[in-house]
Amino acid sequence: MIDEPICNEVWDIAHLGHVEMLTPKPDQSLHFFTQIMGMSVTATQGDSVYLRAYDDYEHHTLKLTAHHQAGMRHFAWRMRSPQALQRRVKAVEASGLGIGWNEGDLGHGPAYEFRSPDGHLTELYFETEKYQCGPHDQSALKNTASRFPARGINVRRIDHLNLFAADVRAFRDFQLENLGGILTETIVDNLDDLNPKAVWFMVNSKSYELAVTEDHLGMRGRFHHVTYAVNSREEVLIAADICLENGIFIETGPHKHTIQQTFFLYVYEPGGNRVEIANTTARLITDPDYPTVFWTLEERKKGQAWGLATVPTFHTKGTPMP
Repeated sequence: MIDEPICNEVWDIAHLGHVEMLTPKPDQSLHFFTQIMGMSVTATQGDSVYLRAYDDYEHHTLKLTAHHQAGMRHFAWRMRSPQALQRRVKAVEASGLGIGWNEGDLGHGPAYEFRSPDGHLTELYFETEKYQCGPHDQSALKNTASRFPARGINVRRIDHLNLFAADVRAFRDFQLENLGGILTETIVDNLDDLNPKAVWFMVNSKSYELAVTEDHLGMRGRFHHVTYAVNSREEVLIAADICLENGIFIETGPHKHTIQQTFFLYVYEPGGNRVEIANTTARLITDPDYPTVFWTLEERKKGQAWGLATVPTFHTKGTPMP
């Protein structure tokens, strides 16, 4: 009988809000995200550039900051309401991992900071600036945040985040106990020993917004990848050709994941961070008491959905690198 915690009947998180990515090559990274990925700049402040994909409704979903090494400075959850924000802040404070409030940033209001059990800096916020397009990027469709860019890969929106952790169990328990949602899928040693090796968290009808996988180097608080979604599997294939023609290193894919059935392509932006371009619309979860899917390490040795082996770097290469 599986007696591991799989969900918390709390739905206070709306979605992944944004990621602040650090890059030692800011000019080249900016070129990658604007000209290769097809994202747009909404603001520049100090050493940071704020970017969004064409159907991201917020001011930005990526903050690109110059730094001496690659990695992630922080990521943020947008909450469903001011009341939801206060409830989750209270829970995080009680856990002992809270840091405190900041005044916010370009595009969003006050945010509460804390660190995950593995050390990842995280923000919770509600007040946000919704992107207002102008004549140059007004879409013909009223229900699209801005015009299709017709540039590069044309990523549509931020989709999910993947983090490395030295202790996946601690991260899983903290997330479910203090922030809520459902553990939709997990990799465990075996069904007799449910020690988690990787976990996928759902906070809305998408099958996951955050994944956390075991860092085989045993390091703490590292970044694995951020994912931007495109409209179809065909666009993922085209993205591979675009990256090939522009000298962007392709780590693995295009292919289909076994877990979550995401159609994926993994590349590295010039600063050294892993980025996924994916079509993630295969699975939505509407079942309110959805049972967690358990995968064993033995099952995962079979590779991805159509047999592609998981590349070894997927378990060791994160940023920053040692």
